[in-house]
Amino acid sequence: MKKKKSSKQNKTTAANLERRFEEGESVLDYFDAKNAIRRINLDIPEWAILALDQEAERRGVARQALVKNWLIDKIDEAKKGREAPR
Repeated sequence: MKKKKSSKQNKTTAANLERRFEEGESVLDYFDAKNAIRRINLDIPEWAILALDQEAERRGVARQALVKNWLIDKIDEAKKGREAPR
């Protein structure tokens, strides 16, 4: 008789995913693709980058985190502006 594998062995954990990734197995099925990240290039004037860096340092965050948060805030504001009043 064949032994059934226990569900404990098939459980997905961070260590399990890391092992699979390191062994070259695909782990994409375990993640939500709706929030997939795409890399873009953005040309910004030097003065704006310096201002971003100052603000990021003041807040104690990375420049990229600051830009992402500001963009998301602006997108949320734009969505609210498009909603019809009830």
